[in-house]
Amino acid sequence: MTEERIKVGITIGDYNGIGPEIILKAFSDSRMMQGLTPILYGSSRVLNHYKKLTDLNDFSFQGIKDADAAVHKKFNLISLTKEELPVEPGKVTEIAGKLAFQSLEAAVKDLASNKIDVLVTAPINKKNIQREGFRFPGHTEYLAKYSNVDEALMLMCCEALRVGIVTGHIPLSEVPQQATSDAVFSKLSAMHKTLRTDFSLQKPKIAVLGMNPHAGDDGLLGSEEKDIILPALQKAREEGIFVFGPYPADGFFAGNAAKNFDAVLAMYHDQGLIPFKHIAGDSGVNFTAGLPIVRTSPGHGTAYDIAGKGIANENSMRQAVFTAADIYRRRAENRQLASQALEPQKKGK
Repeated sequence: MTEERIKVGITIGDYNGIGPEIILKAFSDSRMMQGLTPILYGSSRVLNHYKKLTDLNDFSFQGIKDADAAVHKKFNLISLTKEELPVEPGKVTEIAGKLAFQSLEAAVKDLASNKIDVLVTAPINKKNIQREGFRFPGHTEYLAKYSNVDEALMLMCCEALRVGIVTGHIPLSEVPQQATSDAVFSKLSAMHKTLRTDFSLQKPKIAVLGMNPHAGDDGLLGSEEKDIILPALQKAREEGIFVFGPYPADGFFAGNAAKNFDAVLAMYHDQGLIPFKHIAGDSGVNFTAGLPIVRTSPGHGTAYDIAGKGIANENSMRQAVFTAADIYRRRAENRQLASQALEPQKKGK
């Protein structure tokens, strides 16, 4: 039997954040190589700098020029520049943003040409990465555009909870205009589909949060629940989706109601991500659902305040890699089952 070899493309993110450190720490454990071929798109100079900074001098990597040359059970590095890049942990610099974009662009290109199987992105700074080719609020929107998908679903995952959001990286003032009934229904449909195909849940139960405090208090604190959310829920039920709500967000998480559902749909970013990050701790993963590709990321940001101090926890990066590999395997199994179901039955003699 041929050993499974999933090629995991990894972007370096903003190298002045904790990205390089958590990548090094995660893959310093040789068990991470089982069935996986990691390929980092970045800089050998930056990686060597962080090896010394984090006292991981024994960490070895294989320098390659192309993903096709990746060595199985080795940590592979495609160095995108020979420049002597200034490494300044905790600082926001233009040159770090430039490499973050180069890394993402190169990895996505290889993903599109099947040179890698999945993509795991280290955290970026959403401001210094902005340039020609990246005019987006974040990875999710960039990858949706690149994949020719109208909109993707940001799905935060950990063992105890999955949370998706209707509106993503936008100002709070724009949420009421973008959280339409159609948008709620679209995200519910995307969530239902990914829970079935990517997480093997045949009849997933989805909870939906209200827009207003106390889910509007029967119209006293706002009418969005009645006018926008409830019609979307009714439409989803007619499509066979098991959906419940809308629930007041504070009571829902305080009462631990989330354990009764397979996923939760929040109306806006902080409504869903604040409780998620509190519950998930260092194990949260950001999965971009609704795309033909598999992309995950640690469920945290650049963490400039602890960058370069050697104290960053790598568990979220580790879980992001495992989650990407698991979803890739499930999709492969689904394709195989579908092809077998379509094969014509052989007639008996």
